[in-house]
Amino acid sequence: MTTTARIAVLGASGYTGAETIRLALGHGGLELAYLTADRQAGKPLAAVFPHLTEAGLPNLVKIDDVPFDQVDAVFCCLPHGTTQEVIRGLPAHLKVVDLSADFRLRDPALYQQWYGHAHAAPALQEEAVYGLTELHRDAVRNARLVANPGCYPTSAQLPLVPLLAAQAIERDGIVIDAKSGVTGAGRSLREDLLFTEVSDGFHAYGIGNHRHLPEIEQGLTDAAGEAIHVRFTPHLLPMNRGILATTYVRLGSGVRVADLAQILGEAYAGEPFVALRNGGKAPATREVRGTNRCLISVHADRIEGCAILVSVIDNLVKGAAGQAVQNLNLMLGFEETTGLQATATFP
Repeated sequence: MTTTARIAVLGASGYTGAETIRLALGHGGLELAYLTADRQAGKPLAAVFPHLTEAGLPNLVKIDDVPFDQVDAVFCCLPHGTTQEVIRGLPAHLKVVDLSADFRLRDPALYQQWYGHAHAAPALQEEAVYGLTELHRDAVRNARLVANPGCYPTSAQLPLVPLLAAQAIERDGIVIDAKSGVTGAGRSLREDLLFTEVSDGFHAYGIGNHRHLPEIEQGLTDAAGEAIHVRFTPHLLPMNRGILATTYVRLGSGVRVADLAQILGEAYAGEPFVALRNGGKAPATREVRGTNRCLISVHADRIEGCAILVSVIDNLVKGAAGQAVQNLNLMLGFEETTGLQATATFP
């Protein structure tokens, strides 16, 4: 087991980079050796994120200036499309958790279709392990490169995968209606993300063609053993963080709503970060804010033979940095929950 690991955070000036750093600071076994942000190189991290002023962290540097032979593991928090070239050039000894979408889709042709350019590292794609930890724990533990799942796919797959695997729900007609906080769009300067554009309302986007759709369908297809196609619409809420996904399903033949709850309860029994909410009350995003948890509830629809699933996560933690730390814990031999035991912040 690793006692202390020297890590580099590539792309430390974004929201997921900052959240990864925050979690690593409370880990105890991770030394933040190098933090990169090419456009901010030479600056202290506090100049970008004042809340980390007292952490005693190294100054930001360019990726090319990191001596990777002195690093044990890397969190790659770079934008989609830039990660493949960077990871391809890293030494083979490094454990890598990639928080972008660059290695999530197994089929390079599918990646090109949805992201608009050819995959630059198809050999690495074959090596990458999809890091939805609760569903792929053993593969993650033995991986060198883990593709950290997207936030929406995490909130959608955790409730659906066990039900599809158990043939408890119909494979057709799944509808995923999901809402996210604004941090899910990243930290770029965009007019549509200005306070006055986002506050006092919410809107749908990526309707019918959001890039997380093929990632969701890939995981559900694996669970079902045949092609699954879902309807998925994301929405932007005027809040900083959190995802709530409301998913509509049809029950399988002879299956009751109570059976869905039993299947999910058994699937996640003993899991430290996924729990079934009983008693008929749906979970809220505030109940997981700042945590690595996913809460799920199951409800009867008024339409006979149908059910409604509600799942909530913090998009920056279980949907990004927290799941990345969870995965790296397994890859380096730490206890899986190390650095991730925070209670939700409320109010």
